[in-house]
Amino acid sequence: MRPEILNPLFGEITGLPGVGPRLAKLFQRLAGGKIVDLCWHLPSGLIDRRYRPRLDEAEPGRIATLKLRVMAHQRPQSNRQPWKVLCTDGVRDLDLVFFHAKPDWLQKLLPDGQWRVVSGRLEVFQGRFQITHPEHVVSPEEADSLPAVEAVYPLTTGLTPRVVQKAVAAALERAPELPEWLDQSIVKTKGWSDWHASLLAAHAPQREAELSPEAPARQRLAYDELLANQLALALIRLRQKRAAGRSQKGDGRMTEAALAALPFPLTGSQRTAFAEIAADMAEPHRMLRLLQGDVGSGKTVVALLAMLTAVESGQQAALMAPTEILARQHHATIAPLAAAAGLEIELLTGRDKGKARARALERMASGEAQLAIGTHALFQEEVAFRDLGLAVIDEQHRFGVHQRLQLAAKGKGVDVLVMTATPIPRTLVLTAYGDMEVSRLTEKPAGRQPVDTRTLPLERLEEVVAAVGRALERGTKVYWVCPLVEESELVDLADAEARHAALSERFPGRVALLHGRLKGPERDAAMQAFAEGPADLLVATTVIEVGVDVPAATVMVIEQAERFGLAQLHQLRGRIGRGGGRSTCLLLYRAPLGETAHERLKILRESDDGFRIAEEDLRLRGAGDVLGTKQSGLPQFRLADLAEHGDLLAMARDHARLILERDPDLQEERGKALRVLLYLFERDAAARYLRSG
Repeated sequence: MRPEILNPLFGEITGLPGVGPRLAKLFQRLAGGKIVDLCWHLPSGLIDRRYRPRLDEAEPGRIATLKLRVMAHQRPQSNRQPWKVLCTDGVRDLDLVFFHAKPDWLQKLLPDGQWRVVSGRLEVFQGRFQITHPEHVVSPEEADSLPAVEAVYPLTTGLTPRVVQKAVAAALERAPELPEWLDQSIVKTKGWSDWHASLLAAHAPQREAELSPEAPARQRLAYDELLANQLALALIRLRQKRAAGRSQKGDGRMTEAALAALPFPLTGSQRTAFAEIAADMAEPHRMLRLLQGDVGSGKTVVALLAMLTAVESGQQAALMAPTEILARQHHATIAPLAAAAGLEIELLTGRDKGKARARALERMASGEAQLAIGTHALFQEEVAFRDLGLAVIDEQHRFGVHQRLQLAAKGKGVDVLVMTATPIPRTLVLTAYGDMEVSRLTEKPAGRQPVDTRTLPLERLEEVVAAVGRALERGTKVYWVCPLVEESELVDLADAEARHAALSERFPGRVALLHGRLKGPERDAAMQAFAEGPADLLVATTVIEVGVDVPAATVMVIEQAERFGLAQLHQLRGRIGRGGGRSTCLLLYRAPLGETAHERLKILRESDDGFRIAEEDLRLRGAGDVLGTKQSGLPQFRLADLAEHGDLLAMARDHARLILERDPDLQEERGKALRVLLYLFERDAAARYLRSG
């Protein structure tokens, strides 16, 4: 159960004064529906109202706070003109300008002949000073109530700055003092305050520097969030290690037969990764390991060797892929190597129905099928294994932790190997996969050619189509990638259907279309037509990003490349350069390019190192977008910025390990405070492990 001390923070936002159901919907969109969400909604700027000049010395363009006497109200001649209130500070005159004003309200706010303190941006219009819609108007007696410095918050349509400021202030009043969960030596070394003081300071910046991720208050809050994340992952890992596993040791007969059937020797990093996995599988506790490798680095072969090790030791192994295309691709790669080891593979996808499906399920349940490959279909309820020893999950970030656990629950003490071809920066590995050991494949397989990457403006589209025509005449296969499936009124982006129609006119009978809205059989037919003929040009969306393997394809055109993330462009480019021939990737962009987009395309031209590209992607776009957080299972950080707080993340990881070495069940005084921290950042699932052991 959540500690009672946190209850005020986890109330609904409608519990705050002035926030009814209508505003609550807008706040939900802006920050979230609970009071704590507003505590995490930090200011993005500030307004300094400390500039209080006389008008004869004032600088236009600045926010100024002035004491003015109201001289007269000037009514507009028509609705299109503003209402003006003529004022003076005794030295010079100034107009207060209001559009669509309510006369009664204005006369009450600014009575003739009275002094008022007014704050807003000073402008000059037709030689006269003016402030349009001043932000504050108070009597001189109330002047002390004006904030000298005001925090500016990110907004959403329908919410005004004042409404957000008031709601955040009310949320902060509910924030309790909490027990200290950090070691005093860390607090002292870093010069941090306690959690509550840091929260209040982060919402009350007095200088621009206090808005920086490096400001002490923001650092402290970011570290608390990262520590909650790392502590939760460390608890999951500890539980994993405590959970009964079993030792799986192979005798090497199947792995050696599969290796002998490979057309090339393993790379050094493939050998190292397999040795690490085999050592983990031989241990009596459960394996949880991430196999990271760039596009085409040979992860599938390493995964097969692990699967064969499980079979040699008398168990079954299953590999789960996020899409049907990828599951069939893995099947095509693995089947001949498994056959060399004397094994058949069962393939199960959502499309398999009737007798074929029933037969597949029966073979897996009886243990006759020792190896299985499939999609989400593998963790459906009716799927059973006689004795599942190893679950391999490809492109984990397309699933989620709970699905990983669902497949692992299909057996007793199942070892889990997670693979990804999305190069993930080290900081994201720690936050998304911190509960796993990590193996990296850093070399390209023998015979891989670097891809010649070039950027061209969309105005040269006709030249590109002509160049594609010449490539097709040479017998080359070509990918053409578009950002959208079909035309949209909302965004001005190239769509695959229109491009397919245009290219089909130019190259009749030779163009196939592939996108995520096609039904399974249509997708397979398009892939088959491209891989085996008659199609030589495949127009597609990013569904080809993962795992599609056609060695004869050596040209790729990516339309409006500036719309894609760096890592995604790198993934797409990895579909070519798989055969022996030279490959070319053309990135078409719509001019003018923004600074970030320009830098992104430049990095891609210069480098084919997926890990460098991933680090740059993190720097340019921030963590939320690198893996596409919505479907990535990546934690959403509200206070920590992984591009800025990488050093704090490493520190939090070390700290979390140390905490659990000393107090694995968080029973001591500081352990109890750390339980509060886990619940504060909604890492409840990990906190529950403490009770269930």
